[in-house]
Amino acid sequence: MNQALLADIAERVALSLAEDIGSGDITALLIPEHSAAQAAIITREDAVLCGRPWVDEVFRQLDGEVTVEWLAEEGAAIAPNQVICQLRGNARTLLTGERTAINFLQTLSGTATIARHYAAKVAGTGVRILDTRKTIPGLRLAQKYAVTVGGCHNHRIGLYDAFLIKENHIAACGGISAAVARARNIAPGKPVEVEVETLGEYREALGAGADIIMLDNFSLADVDTAIKLKIEGVKLEISGNLDDANIADVALEGIDYLSSGSLTKHCRAIDFSMRLNTL
Repeated sequence: MNQALLADIAERVALSLAEDIGSGDITALLIPEHSAAQAAIITREDAVLCGRPWVDEVFRQLDGEVTVEWLAEEGAAIAPNQVICQLRGNARTLLTGERTAINFLQTLSGTATIARHYAAKVAGTGVRILDTRKTIPGLRLAQKYAVTVGGCHNHRIGLYDAFLIKENHIAACGGISAAVARARNIAPGKPVEVEVETLGEYREALGAGADIIMLDNFSLADVDTAIKLKIEGVKLEISGNLDDANIADVALEGIDYLSSGSLTKHCRAIDFSMRLNTL
C-alpha cells in the first residue's frame, strides 16, 4: 500500500468521523464513561472482504487503545454469518466508530466483490478488466484499491496521470492527429489514449501514434477488423455498455483491456453488522 493511499485513508476517515460525530455522540453518553466491551463484525452474505485498513484507521483515530483482531484476510472470500474481526476497548468508542467503519467496509467489499465476479468472467484470456473514473466522489483511491483487491485493474487514477482524448477533445483540437501531437508536446512521458467511434477514426489514431486506442461501442465485426489492423506496440481497449452478461464475449485475442464503469458505480454495499457485549 503506497504512501498516497495511506494518507488518503487517514484523511477520508477523519472527514467521515467528523461528518458522523459532529459536536459529539450523544447516544454513546448513555454508557458509563469507562465501560469496556468486546465486539464482533459479522458479514450477512457472500462477499470479498475489502477495507480492513479503513476500519483500523477509524478506531486508531478515535482511541489508540482499541484492538482489532482480523479473522479474515483482505481479499478473502467470506460467507454469511462469518465473524471477520473482533474488537476490544472502550464501549463508547466502539459504538461511536461502528457506522463509519462499516460504511467503508460495506462499500469497498461491494466494489471488490463485483470486481472478483468480472475478473472470473475473463479468467485465462489474458485480457485485463479496467475500472474508470466513475467512482463515488471522495472515494477514488479507495475504490480503485478495492478493484485491485477483487482482481481487476486500474485505468488512469485521475485527469493528471494519462491523456484520454475523447470526442470533445478531438473536436476542440481539430482532429485526432492534432490532439495526439499536442499531447506529446505537453507531457512527452505520459501515455496517450484515444477513444474512437468508427474505423476511420481508428485508422487515424493508429497513424497518429496513440499508445492505446479505445474502441467505443464497436460492433463485433468492427472489433475484428480493428484487431486485424492493429500494429505492434499499440494496445486496444474496448469500452461502452459492458456488463457481466456480455464482457466475456469481447475478451478476444488481440484485445488488451476491457473497461467498465460498473465496477465502481454499480457496486452494491455488502451487509455487515457489529454485535457488542460489555465486559
